[in-house]
Amino acid sequence: MSSFRSKLVRAAFGALAGLLAAYTALAVAELVAGLVRPAAGPVTVVGGAVIDRTPAAVKDFAIRTFGENDKTVLQLGILAILALIAVGLGILAMSHRRAGAAGVLLFGIVGAAAAFSRPDSTGTGDVLPSIAGALAGAAALYVLATKAAPVHAPDGQPGTGGWSRRGFLAAAGVTAVAATSAGALGRYFTGRQGQGAVATRENLVLPKPASPAPAVPAGVQLKVPGITAFSTPNADFYRVDTALTVPRVDAGTWRLRIRGTGVTRPRTYTLDQLLARPLIERDITLTCVSNEVGGPYIGNARWLGVPLADLLEEAGVRPPSKGGRADQLVARSVDGMTLGSPVEDLMDGRDAILAVGMNGEPLPFDHGFPVRMLVPGLYGYVSACKWIEDIELTTFDAYDPYWVKRKWARRAPIKTQARIDTPRPFARPAAGTVTVAGVAWAQRRGITRVQIRVDDGPWQDAELAAQAGVDTWRQWSYRWNASPGGHNLTVRATDGTGQVQTEERTRTIPDGASGWHSVFVTVP
Repeated sequence: MSSFRSKLVRAAFGALAGLLAAYTALAVAELVAGLVRPAAGPVTVVGGAVIDRTPAAVKDFAIRTFGENDKTVLQLGILAILALIAVGLGILAMSHRRAGAAGVLLFGIVGAAAAFSRPDSTGTGDVLPSIAGALAGAAALYVLATKAAPVHAPDGQPGTGGWSRRGFLAAAGVTAVAATSAGALGRYFTGRQGQGAVATRENLVLPKPASPAPAVPAGVQLKVPGITAFSTPNADFYRVDTALTVPRVDAGTWRLRIRGTGVTRPRTYTLDQLLARPLIERDITLTCVSNEVGGPYIGNARWLGVPLADLLEEAGVRPPSKGGRADQLVARSVDGMTLGSPVEDLMDGRDAILAVGMNGEPLPFDHGFPVRMLVPGLYGYVSACKWIEDIELTTFDAYDPYWVKRKWARRAPIKTQARIDTPRPFARPAAGTVTVAGVAWAQRRGITRVQIRVDDGPWQDAELAAQAGVDTWRQWSYRWNASPGGHNLTVRATDGTGQVQTEERTRTIPDGASGWHSVFVTVP
C-alpha cells in the first residue's frame, strides 16, 4: 500500500473512531441524565449556556429567521460542531491516543461546568452526565485508536489496522451497538421521569370559574378567507422561550412561593390550593416582544386562573402608589428563567392571573403546565412566566431579571399594532374587488379605528369586527377596488386613547417593534 493511501486509510479510521467516540459520549450522558435529571444532559446544558451568552441582537435574528425552530437549529449546530471536533480528535488519536482521549475528557469538563452554572442546577449531581459521557467517549476513542494503530505486514509494508481492518470494524460495530443501547435506555428513563407529570395533567379536572369570561360578541370573527382566527388553538399558539427541553412538572409535587420585600405574610401554595380558590376566566391576547411588524408571535386564548392581585394582597403586598416597598415582582420558572413585572401594573385592576387552564383544558406543557403567569398589556418577557414556581417582591434598582441583563427594557407595555393577513405578500389577486383584512391590537386600550392606504393614496377607514374587550385583538377588513399593476398596501391602527400607531420603524430591541405593516401585491 502506498504511503499516501496508508495515511488516507488511517485518517478515515480516525474520523470514524472520533465520531463513534462522540456518539458513545452523548449516548452514555443521555443514559445518566435519564437516571439523574434529563435537563442536565450535555447538549441541553451547553445549549442553554450558549443561549445565555448570545447577544440579544443574535437571539432576535435567530427568532426572526428560524421562528419556533430556533432551538432545533441551535441543537443541530452544536451537534455539527461536536462532530467536526470529534473527527479532528479521532485523527489526532491515530498518532497520539492519549492526547485524543484527553480532548474528549476536556469537552466533558466543559459540559460539567455548563451544567453546574445553569440557573436551574440542582447541585453536583448535574455534572454526572457530562463526566460519565466523557469518560465513556475517551475510553471508546482510546480502544478504537489502538485497534487502528498501524503494524507492519510480513513484507515490511505498513498494515491498515491494529490487529486487522476486520478487527477495527468489529470493535467499531460493538461500540455503535453499545452506544445505541445506552441511548435507548436513556430515552426510556427520561420518558419514565416525565410519566408522573403527564399523568397529573391527564387526570387534572379544572373547576368552573367563579367569574366566567364574558360572552364573545357576535361578529368578532369575520368571514374572510385567510384572516387569522379570533381564538388561537393551543396547538397553533406561538412559543418563544429559552427552554431547550420543555419542563415536565409533576403537579402533585409542584409548589409556588411568594416572598420578598414588603411581603409580611410569606405564602406557599400547592396546585390544589390554587384550584380551590375562586378562579376567573378571560379572553386575553398575548404578544411576544420578538414579534416584528407584521409578525406571527401573537395569539388569543381563553385563560382560566387565579387573580394575582388577590394572592399578593393576602401576602401583605401593597403597590407603590399605596406605600408599598416593592416596585418589581420577579417570577422564577423551574428552569431558572426570571421575568420582572411592575407591581403597580399587577395590582391596578387588570386581569393579571396565574393561569391553570388554556382554551378549556389544563395548560399544555409547552405553555407552562401546571401554572403560568400572564398580564394583559405587557409583553411576555416582562410578564408571562411559564412553569412558574417562585414569586419574589423586590425593586427595579435591586435586581435585573434575565432579559434586562441582556439590554432589554425593564418596562414594556405592548405597542399599538395592525397586521395585514390577506392578501399575502407578493400575492397576485385578480382585478376588481379584493378584501384586505387582518388583525389589530393594543391590549389594555383596545382598537377604535383601522385605516388602509393603497400606494401613496389617502387613508381609508376599514370596517371593524366586533370588539371582545380591550385585552384582545380585533379583526378588520377593507374592500379594495384593485386595478392592474403593482401595489403597496399599508395599514395603521388607532387605540382607545386616540393615539394613532406610529410610522417610526424600530426593531424589537429593547421594548418591541413599531411601524406600519405593508404588503406588496401584483394585480395581473
